Amino acid sequence: MRFGRRRAPLVSVVVPVYAVEAWLPACLDSALEQRHRDVEVVVVDDGSPDGSGAIADAYAARDPRVRVVHTDNHGLGAARNEGLRHVTGDYVTFLDSDDVVPRDAWSTLVRSLEGSGSDFATGSIVRWEPDGLHEPPWMRRLHATRRLAVGITDHPEILGDVFAWNKMFRRSFWESAGLSWPEGVRYEDQPTTTRAFLAGRFDVLPEVVYHWRIRQDGTSITQQRSSLQDLADRWETKRMALHAVEEYADPQVLEVFRDRVLAGDLHRYFTEIPGCPDEWWSLLRAGVVEMWGDRSLVHSGLPPVHRLTGWLVEQDRRADAAAVMEYAAGLGRPVDRVTDDDGPRIYVPVIDPDSVDREALALREHEA
Repeated sequence: MRFGRRRAPLVSVVVPVYAVEAWLPACLDSALEQRHRDVEVVVVDDGSPDGSGAIADAYAARDPRVRVVHTDNHGLGAARNEGLRHVTGDYVTFLDSDDVVPRDAWSTLVRSLEGSGSDFATGSIVRWEPDGLHEPPWMRRLHATRRLAVGITDHPEILGDVFAWNKMFRRSFWESAGLSWPEGVRYEDQPTTTRAFLAGRFDVLPEVVYHWRIRQDGTSITQQRSSLQDLADRWETKRMALHAVEEYADPQVLEVFRDRVLAGDLHRYFTEIPGCPDEWWSLLRAGVVEMWGDRSLVHSGLPPVHRLTGWLVEQDRRADAAAVMEYAAGLGRPVDRVTDDDGPRIYVPVIDPDSVDREALALREHEA
């Protein structure tokens, strides 16, 4: 009796496309040159105003693994959801059209899932910056230990791995969990990845499975933090993710999420405080008070100078918050540390230390 060779699992890849003609060929080449050859690439041309749609059509004409869906412009979340309506694979993953995947990425994720039986797997990333590829230290820490078929209570800090595109999901899990991407809002990755981590068993892998391009032309979403709409979208998606964790109702997971994950990127907004418009400051403070008002960012995992700034935001001390951020930026090095009767703390001479909650100045082991 002859036994047929087991069919390799089909990986469906959703690639949303908008105004990326300079980067799209490298993106699609990286998908089609994967060691795992059994892929279907669903490109969603989200009303792109440049030649991106035509480039995608040309790829589809010469490689049957590529299909293109043309739509009006509705945004990234809607484009990903549209692509999901066209996938047929055993697994589904996402690829942004200005990024690339290393050649072993999907074979690494598939191999782990086939062995563990988990609902999805997540690997580390590197950022593609002008001077080369760099793995963010916090991603290296989250992925330092290989973990197979774990749940969120085993590794709650993994909720900080908010990216859509370094993960591979069983399509059956994605559909049974009712997952989709929020539409009409930026930073749509966090609410959905949070729900996935809460709902499933997952593999955490140390291998780098994604190369994330940091654009230098000002068009990247992450370069627009000073806009009011950007901040409003950030608060909305944080609110959605926090609500999901609160519904999960595990005190340890909630504490880690609020203090270590939800607060983790606030320092990028605090740097925008000097010279910010009144409306932007009001929205920043409203979000901080809403999400940390009963606990305070003083107890968060932010570095001390940003815990201090967070406390000043809570207290509506705008001038002091701006002075601290300007002082820290001007140093070009970490803020000085001193020790007094209350123990070790940071030294910020632009404000009166007696006018500040001493906990906001304190150093802690978990500040990294």
